[in-house]
Amino acid sequence: MRSKPDQNNNLGVSMVNFDLNSLKQTQRELSEIIGVSGHEAPVVDYIKAQIEGLVDKMWVDPLGSLLVVKKGANPTEKILLDAHMDEIGFMISYIEPKGFLRFVPIGGWDSRILLGQAVKILGKDNRTYDGITGSKPPHLTTQEERKIAVNISDMYIDTGMSAEQIDKAEIHIGSVGTLYDPFVEFPNDMIRGKAFDDRTGVNVLIQIIKEFSEIKHEDTLLFSFTMGEEVGGRGAGPAAFSLDPTLAIAIENTTAADVPGIRDSECPAYIGKGPAISVADRSMIAHPKVNNRLILNAEHEKIPFHMKKPIFGGTNAGIIHKSRAGIPSSVVSVPCRYIHSPTSLLSLNDIYHTVQLISAFIRNPTSS
Repeated sequence: MRSKPDQNNNLGVSMVNFDLNSLKQTQRELSEIIGVSGHEAPVVDYIKAQIEGLVDKMWVDPLGSLLVVKKGANPTEKILLDAHMDEIGFMISYIEPKGFLRFVPIGGWDSRILLGQAVKILGKDNRTYDGITGSKPPHLTTQEERKIAVNISDMYIDTGMSAEQIDKAEIHIGSVGTLYDPFVEFPNDMIRGKAFDDRTGVNVLIQIIKEFSEIKHEDTLLFSFTMGEEVGGRGAGPAAFSLDPTLAIAIENTTAADVPGIRDSECPAYIGKGPAISVADRSMIAHPKVNNRLILNAEHEKIPFHMKKPIFGGTNAGIIHKSRAGIPSSVVSVPCRYIHSPTSLLSLNDIYHTVQLISAFIRNPTSS
């Protein structure tokens, strides 16, 4: 049986007034940073600038994750909030004599969307260079060839530069980049952009740190801005081991499949219904203790939420919950359409309600 939040421990309503405009601006800035898996340093620099002076301790671990501690009244109860910084992208694998760039994917791209896309590549001093993905021109292919999906190995990037200019720009084998579309505002407080998975979670964590810089909290708060989630969650295990939490929540984007052609029974999550709380995915079964506390506090503060249908996807929580002797864990996600593309679409209101839910979880402890 679920119990209500302990009113004696209720630490009050949020004191920090964040609004949709501030959430939108942070989302825009985070989206525009290029931080492909294994190359997240620009994202680390941005987060540090946002939270400097608001936490008790922060450091970058040997793999490149940013770890943060905000001490609470109780040093033995430690909540870990995790969001990964990396985005999917590509790595240059070969430079043609005429300067065209061959590449391999980093993370899970749908190869159907790659052709004819605008890209940005990191070169000297992290300067970005524009390019276009291409393949054999369609006018020079046969009808049979046009029926077959183009393999990534048959694609290239055209930057308009010669091989000599590519070399001068310090674009080489191992350089990284990603598909790029500008951040755009849609009607109904919807926004479109790249890298929402999982700069949205990063945004939520930044807002929570700012809020609890002015609010007393019982539990100690731990934050892991992790590297390498899109290539197997490589940063999550070391981060959780170092921080040693007593429970954890991964803050993520998740697939909103509320679009034509998808049956309701097949739709993991929905835009406009608030954050989605996971019960299970391919990497873990959410701990009832954590979900109970999330649900009760959402109901207590009348925050919209819904349950993500199992058993889609996987997150850092799948790794975190197996760290040390085991860490009760769950996932709270902001639903997002067209995830893993440069034109992901989500609702600012869903981000707002996710911040509210995590804030309530921290402020209002519950017993199960």
